[in-house]
Amino acid sequence: MKALRFGRHAAIAVIAAGALALTACGSDNATNTAPAGSQSASGPKVTGTLTGIGSSAQGAAMDAWKTNFASANSGASVQYSPDGSGAGRKAILDGSAQFAGSDAYLKDDEYASSKSVCGPDGAINVPVYISPIAVAFNVPGVTDLKLDATTVAKIFRGQIAKWNDPAIAALNEGVSLPDLKVTPVNRSDDSGTTQNFTDYLAAAAPEVWTDKAAGVWPASLQGENAKGTSGVVKTVTDTPGAVTYADDSAVSGKLGVAQIKVGDSFTKISADAAAKAVDAGKPVEGRAANDLSIKLDRKTTIAGAYPIVLVSFHVLCTTYDKQETVDLVKAFEHYVVSDEGQKAAAESAKSAPLSSDLAAKAAKAIDSIKVKS
Repeated sequence: MKALRFGRHAAIAVIAAGALALTACGSDNATNTAPAGSQSASGPKVTGTLTGIGSSAQGAAMDAWKTNFASANSGASVQYSPDGSGAGRKAILDGSAQFAGSDAYLKDDEYASSKSVCGPDGAINVPVYISPIAVAFNVPGVTDLKLDATTVAKIFRGQIAKWNDPAIAALNEGVSLPDLKVTPVNRSDDSGTTQNFTDYLAAAAPEVWTDKAAGVWPASLQGENAKGTSGVVKTVTDTPGAVTYADDSAVSGKLGVAQIKVGDSFTKISADAAAKAVDAGKPVEGRAANDLSIKLDRKTTIAGAYPIVLVSFHVLCTTYDKQETVDLVKAFEHYVVSDEGQKAAAESAKSAPLSSDLAAKAAKAIDSIKVKS
């Protein structure tokens, strides 16, 4: 199986000319040709309300996308509830939302279930947002730490009790570490961020992280919990000694962010480093022709890659009941994956824009959406 080549740049992607875009709402054919890379919030006008539920990590980017799209389309709006990736996937599978934001692609059983709502080809996962997941901590007097996968796993399993533990000290020579209790904080909701974080731990530190990757935090582990990205960040901000995992765009203020060991060196978190990690990903087999689910290589040794990264998707039906819905979905999603939409996300959420190759594939996938026959 060949790996998808997503590019190693966080530069704004330019989609190849000639990719398909869409026509205005209500047309018989919503996929007349236009350069997909030039699609903007002020593209072909559409009307109606699009409802989405899902990833809280996409929150900042989604706010920018919704605002820009609505400003350019006076009769259209996008409603989005950041209730978590699991809630989003459930909503599109039961038909209560027209798209889901998810930091994890549909599982095999979810994909099979989607065929009853979305037609014989089911739902497709279209990447819209690439972001590193920060290991963020509140340790007074310390703003930067170096950690490897084994040490991160031990911290979140409760096997490291104090911040001056020898395992942390050995990786941070010269750093004054306090005799302060470590308080791990995890997501309480079904979360794609948790799915990606535990996927990294299970792959990169299997001798310590013996649980399987999952969107729900292992119930057997001790620690604090909070709902959503904002919830865990607030808890850590308010709790000296606390540590969590969260979308990097949400981490600010007095919180420090760890560098992660990759190969023989440590990588600082950045959009560039996230893009390098995505470049090592491979497509998931057994899905619809235009599905773009990506399996990441959490054990990459590529210099400068940051392996704790999430690729957040919009989960879309391959068919919808009405042409108006098809047109609205296509208009919004084409804007989201366009160079303009990706730039808006990068500016508001510190995300890595889709590479030109991945953006072109996303535009093609969006173009394939049609009305149920």
